[in-house]
Amino acid sequence: MRALTPLLALSLIALPTAAFAHTGAGDTAGFLHGFAHPVGGLDHVLAMVAVGVFAVVLGGRAVWLVPLSFVGMMAVGFLLGIGQVDVPFVELGIALSSVVIGGVAALGRPMPIVAAMALVGGFAIFHGHAHGAEMPADAAGLAYALGFTTATALLHAAGILAAMGVARLVGKYGRAVAQVAGGLFALAGVGVLAGWF
Repeated sequence: MRALTPLLALSLIALPTAAFAHTGAGDTAGFLHGFAHPVGGLDHVLAMVAVGVFAVVLGGRAVWLVPLSFVGMMAVGFLLGIGQVDVPFVELGIALSSVVIGGVAALGRPMPIVAAMALVGGFAIFHGHAHGAEMPADAAGLAYALGFTTATALLHAAGILAAMGVARLVGKYGRAVAQVAGGLFALAGVGVLAGWF
């Protein structure tokens, strides 16, 4: 549980901005647009929650380092997007992210933390680029970035807390259940790619 502290602290620091949820322009509209972007698409939600499940399957420091690397590299992708730097296959990368991350979680093979961070970070660039390229012209950039970063961190935390909660309930089979969840995220990602969802 101590490993969750940095991720939860990051989420809680960003949450007070959500209290300014009045409609309007500027920072409030920017935050709300940013927050809505990751939760508005099934492909984004699947990937974000899958990162949390993957982190739990790996265990140890990966529980907070893997999601943190996703958020960090997503910020890099965001800067590329608002800078109109072309990143090829963005939509395919987003769609494949839950398939690959969920699939690796399902396999449950040991993986160095640096490799896991690089894996999720690579996919995070696609997600961040989409956030940057699709930012509304009237949105405040920093507030918008804070919005999608907060939503992403909360989705990661949801995956982590759900996987840990189920692991506690089922005891020694907890890791296996998290692996099954990873497989379900991978299958759902295939469904998104195939147009079933």
